[in-house]
This record gives sequence, C-alpha cells and structure tokens, in this order.
Amino acid sequence: MPRTITINGRTIGPSHPTYIVAEMSANHNQDFDRAIRLLEIAKEVGADAVKLQTYTADSLTIDSDREYFRVGKGTLWEGKTLYGLYQEAFTPWEWQPRLMEVARQLKIDLFSTPFDEPAIELLEKMEVPAHKVASFEMVDLGLIRRVARTGKPMIMSTGMCTLAEIEDAVNAAREGGATDIVLLKCTSAYPAPPEDANLSTIPHLAEAFDVATGLSDHTPGHTVPVAAVTLGACVVEKHFTISRADGGPDSAFSLEPDEFKALVAAVRIAERAVGRVHYGVAPAEAASRNFRRSLFVVRDVKAGELFTADNVRSIRPGHGLPPKFMTEVLGRRAAEDIARGTPLTWSLLRS
Repeated sequence: MPRTITINGRTIGPSHPTYIVAEMSANHNQDFDRAIRLLEIAKEVGADAVKLQTYTADSLTIDSDREYFRVGKGTLWEGKTLYGLYQEAFTPWEWQPRLMEVARQLKIDLFSTPFDEPAIELLEKMEVPAHKVASFEMVDLGLIRRVARTGKPMIMSTGMCTLAEIEDAVNAAREGGATDIVLLKCTSAYPAPPEDANLSTIPHLAEAFDVATGLSDHTPGHTVPVAAVTLGACVVEKHFTISRADGGPDSAFSLEPDEFKALVAAVRIAERAVGRVHYGVAPAEAASRNFRRSLFVVRDVKAGELFTADNVRSIRPGHGLPPKFMTEVLGRRAAEDIARGTPLTWSLLRS
C-alpha cells in the first residue's frame, strides 16, 4: 500500500514535502497571549503545523510526594514531583478551542496529543485534523484503540519502544480502524544526544510496518532532523519557544524563532537534494561537460601522416573523441591537413 497519509488536504509521505510540526508543549509558560504569539511565530518561520498536549496533572498521575512520584536524577526536572511538573506544563483546556480558531485564521494546522478519553472528546469537538500518540503512551493500547476510532490520521512516537511494543501499538491502532499512521523515531531524553538518535531506524520502521515515517527530535540544533529527511523522514517534529532565556519546563531543548526558520530552510534544501535515482548529466552540469578530457591534435599534422602519441593527446576540453578511442586512433592516418588544437573526430581519420 502507498505509505502516505493526508492531513487537512495535505499529502504526507515519500516524494512529498516534509511535514514540519512545531511542538508548543509547555513553552506558553501558562500565558495565553504567549501561546497566541507562538502560533504566529510558527506560521512566520514556515512550520506546517503546531502541536499541543491535552492533559491535566490529575489525568496523568496523582498528587503524591512519595519517591515513586518524584522525577529522578539525570533530567531537567530532577527532584520535582510528577504532579507538580504537569501542573506547571499543561495547556489549559479552555485555551485550546480558542487556539484552534487562531490557527485556522493563520492557515496553519493545529492538533494535539490526547492522554485520556475527555481529552479525545475535547479535540474531536475542536475538529483537529489528526491526533498524536506520545512515546510514553505507546504501551497504553486502550488509549491507542480509542484514538484510532476517531478515524483521524495518527502520528505515533516510538521513544523507548521495543520493536514488539511498536508492533502491539500499530496492531491496536489498526484494530481500532486506523488506516493513516505515521511512526516517528524518537529518543525520549531531554535533551537527547545526537549519538543516540539512531536515524537508521527510520527506513526500517517504514519497511517493518509499511507506513510513512518521521522524527520527533530532542537533540540540539537542526542537524539531526535534516539528516533524518535524507533517510526518508516525511514528518519532523521539534519543540519551539520565543526565547530559551524565558525558561519553562521544555525551553532548554526548544528552538528559538530564527533557529526554527533555519531548520525549515535546511529541511527544504535536504528534501530537494534527496531527489531521485539519476545517472548522467544533470542540468546544472551541462556546462561542465566541456571540461572533460577528449582527444585533440596537439601538433600540426599533414594529410596522410600517422597519428602518434606525439601529435594526439587526451586533454581538456571535451570537444573531441572520448579518450577511450585513443588505441583506435594511434597508427591511423590523417584524412587532411589538421592544425594544432583541433578536436579529433572520426571524419579526420582516413578510412
């Protein structure tokens, strides 16, 4: 089957422009006007879509200070409770329909990651064009089946997942009725080191599950997403913010506007550079053909004179016979007088 999906009339898949998603996440810093500005920035820098997250702290966890509910060492959020982190990071639900109205006015797609049934219901009322399944929810097959029943395209991140877990999730989505699925390679570390990106997984996912694939990226900069496009990524998702200096739970691994704009530009160049399988002369190379070597007469030759290594050489430019014919030329006689600097052609050789 063709590995393409359609979001809001836009075809996404191999041989189509990369679908670039700007992840707002918690970078609104609980300020509605800032969330609006982030939508405007996403449009200005060339993103195709903005993604939200639709949850409450109570839908993800419980308010507990026990060790189980504290973020461990080695993360940006070390020492916080899960409940406190999600309280700080969540996007107020009453904002989201209003953000959708603004997105429609801006003509940029907007969708979200739902984390429970009420979130799905809210997003369906908003008529989002797609749903995202977060890496951490890939083991919640009930949630995946419920998202699939909406009939909307599903973009599923695969961070931390084994191949068997991805298979379970994809099967659950298809059992729920999903036909349009994109799998995103993801490294669920914040930020993620480039050496853990393992982008070679992207084409393997496409082959293993017969789907379009992409990248949800948490590495610094935009080098890794650009590399992903050369390996077949059809979707690139990246966090963005107004300024990392403003702080917030996700700011440290988010791109600022100029950086996101550079990401979009680099991805567009990369997708054009991938092109197609092609041999021979590209249009941009046409003028360069003249700088190839070819056979030239390099000393004046009289009619009837033998061609030798002294009077015929393989040199630039490329107006004469190809150099591979040198052995057929040597020892033959000139059909006429030939001046030094004349490109050798078959008509100058005596039959």
